Amino acid sequence: MAEEEFGFDHPMGGLTIPCSEEKFTHVTSCLNVPKGFLAVYVGETQKKRLVVPVSYLSQPSFQDLLSMAEEEFGFDHPMGGLTIPCSEETFTHVTSGLSRS
Repeated sequence: MAEEEFGFDHPMGGLTIPCSEEKFTHVTSCLNVPKGFLAVYVGETQKKRLVVPVSYLSQPSFQDLLSMAEEEFGFDHPMGGLTIPCSEETFTHVTSGLSRS
């Protein structure tokens, strides 16, 4: 939906999801994701669901992981959510140094 509406030119400079805040909050609350966090799937063969702070989205090293996901999956993620195509160990290494603020 975001790709159809904005392509890769997001007006806010980041990921723009074209839905109301109420709908987004409802969907994310149904997925047991606390406010201020997002769920991602990580792993090479066996995917593991991890919950990370949304503040990671502004970090260059996390954006590199998002670029990998975009190159591999586009907007068609196999798990139905954001899938990062790297090992859990690599993901943990990259995110362990990120600031949560």
